[in-house]
Amino acid sequence: MNGRARALLFVLCGSIFLEGVDISMLGVALPSIKADLGMTTGELQWVVSAYVLTYGGFMLLGGRAADLLGRRKMFIFWLTVFLIFSGLGGFATESWMLIASRFISGLAAAFMTPAGLSLITTSFAEGPLRNRALLWYAGTAAGGFSLGLVVGGLLTALGWRWVFFAPVILAAIILVMAVKLIEDNEIPDPANRKYDVLGAVTVTLGAVGLVFTVVRAPDATVSETVLTAVVSLALLVAFVVVEKKHPAPLVRLGIFRNASLLRANIATVLFAGSFFAFQFITVLYLQDLRHWTPLQTGVALLVIGIDSVLAPTLTPKLVDRFGNHKVMFVGVALTVVAYALFLGIPADAGYWQSMFPTMLLLGLAFTLVYGPLTIVAVEGIADEEQGLAGGIWNTSFQFGAALGLAVATLLSVPKSAGEEGLLAGFHAAYVLPVVAAAVAVVVVGTGLVAKPAVAPVDQHATT
Repeated sequence: MNGRARALLFVLCGSIFLEGVDISMLGVALPSIKADLGMTTGELQWVVSAYVLTYGGFMLLGGRAADLLGRRKMFIFWLTVFLIFSGLGGFATESWMLIASRFISGLAAAFMTPAGLSLITTSFAEGPLRNRALLWYAGTAAGGFSLGLVVGGLLTALGWRWVFFAPVILAAIILVMAVKLIEDNEIPDPANRKYDVLGAVTVTLGAVGLVFTVVRAPDATVSETVLTAVVSLALLVAFVVVEKKHPAPLVRLGIFRNASLLRANIATVLFAGSFFAFQFITVLYLQDLRHWTPLQTGVALLVIGIDSVLAPTLTPKLVDRFGNHKVMFVGVALTVVAYALFLGIPADAGYWQSMFPTMLLLGLAFTLVYGPLTIVAVEGIADEEQGLAGGIWNTSFQFGAALGLAVATLLSVPKSAGEEGLLAGFHAAYVLPVVAAAVAVVVVGTGLVAKPAVAPVDQHATT
């Protein structure tokens, strides 16, 4: 890489680091927010779910917008929106204000993130150079998420509002550099550009409705859940019908013939869902049951952050030697062991004996899984559809997170009054990450025995 390419990679890695830090710092601060704003556990979930709802629901539209309207334009505009509303969350005095700011921040991330990922994949030639750039990008994302856990603890000790104020400085620096470094990409001539409006409306409403169904399930009746699920699925079916007939579809359905992309996205749903569920339960276990401070909680989770060092240094060497699927398989298998060690954890568990092994294994797992998963999800995809492929992958990650949070919230309901009932709820919820990770092992394992990929289908072919 020349100097400009390194600087560009720094900017794009900085943006995904910012997004990772923003999410994980908030996770540690949730109990403090809950106490200060007088929120219930169900309301507290919406501080996270409002973000995930728009992030996951608009991601496909965001990815395609980057391809059609310009990656630079989408990245810079939505980074600005993300900066503003992330900061505004720190001024919230009512729960609805905070939830609203997270809603807009998620919308901004839905357009910014796929634009950033497609800038990586189109700025570096496919092969070793792109793989190394993607591993740095993914390693930075995972590192930001992990380091945000302890930084969130430090900032929450000063006051939970700092969790929202601190990222504004980093975002401003990234924005200034992005304006100078990112070049415009070629986009379709406006006169010849065709918009799939009906496809955009049906997929966005369907995706938002499906994520809403998942995150609302713990507080909704069975009939309400079934109704919203049916409506959402009907919209997604309508989307498929529209895409088959439209001359310039929002999503070329033939992209899903790429077995590697399909496998990677299923694995991503399971991987993200298991970790977000585990983190949500563990933060509540440490702070609500054990009465640890946010700083103690962040330090307890700090070891997961070893992936920020290992992912960009060790993972590229392992991928070069063993390939993406073998590295991922070992990483996902480690998560099963890590989560299983937390099953039945007692209320007085010691950190070094009972918790540290799980945190260490999760740090190693993120090192081995996140980067290769990102590569597999976009390899073999034409440049003009890199935004779309990135949007699909990020949608899978956010949908997995929403699903994991919703089911974990439902399972962790106290079984009786007092600490025993609270602990019993946590024990029930800890089964979820183990099961999801075990299924992910099977999905990733199929990639080890899959036939070698054939040459990519002509990206301009009809669906």
